[in-house]
Amino acid sequence: MTPAIAVHDLRKVYEGKAAVDGLSLTVPRGSFFGFLGPNGAGKSTTIRMLTGLIPPTSGRIELLGLPMPAEEIAIKQRIGLVPDDSLLFDRLTGLEFLEFVGRMYSLERPMARQRAAELLELFELADQGRKIIAEYSKGMRKRIAMAASLIHKPELFLMDEPFEGVDAVGARLMKDILLDQVRNGATIFLTSHVLEVVERLCDHAAIINDGKIVAEGSMAELRGGSDTLEDVFVRTVGADRAYEKLEWLG
Repeated sequence: MTPAIAVHDLRKVYEGKAAVDGLSLTVPRGSFFGFLGPNGAGKSTTIRMLTGLIPPTSGRIELLGLPMPAEEIAIKQRIGLVPDDSLLFDRLTGLEFLEFVGRMYSLERPMARQRAAELLELFELADQGRKIIAEYSKGMRKRIAMAASLIHKPELFLMDEPFEGVDAVGARLMKDILLDQVRNGATIFLTSHVLEVVERLCDHAAIINDGKIVAEGSMAELRGGSDTLEDVFVRTVGADRAYEKLEWLG
């Protein structure tokens, strides 16, 4: 079986500087894959290239065995996206937005409406379904974005900081839903700054720094024993130096 994601020598250059520099990565199907890195390392740029939002400068991308961008439409029918900046239509209600997304994925109107209502219930937003998204909190926007990513039952999820701004109850609910998707055969590619979340959820991970993969493997391989993922991450990106104390802080 072809991998869910296969990237070879991917580069993206802005004004002479490489945001992503020769990245090669394979994500097996059915895995919960964490994609980690410090701010500015190239995580969001990589996801934007995977989704076709921006073109790579060079390199190859295959999703679900299909080449991007040659099979872009077919690929997008089979993936779900939760972007970092929650690109939602603020003047639609939650129910209208989910129904609209379902229709965009070619669901018949009655099916789109039914799934939209069921997803609002699942994400504990049923009482907010007729409120416009502009009035949603950040956590609610993340929940509605994840609900939208599920409506067409995709095989691959690309998620950029999906738990940011979500309270503990909402995050627990979202994690349970994602784990259930993996158990049912879906693949999840996730970026997060909360390493404890990645350590609990993911079975594989890669660390990117300055646009390059600097570590990759199963969670057990990365930790290599008793280290936490945070220990490995800080050491790998060269941030394990002691901070310089300020005398006036005591």
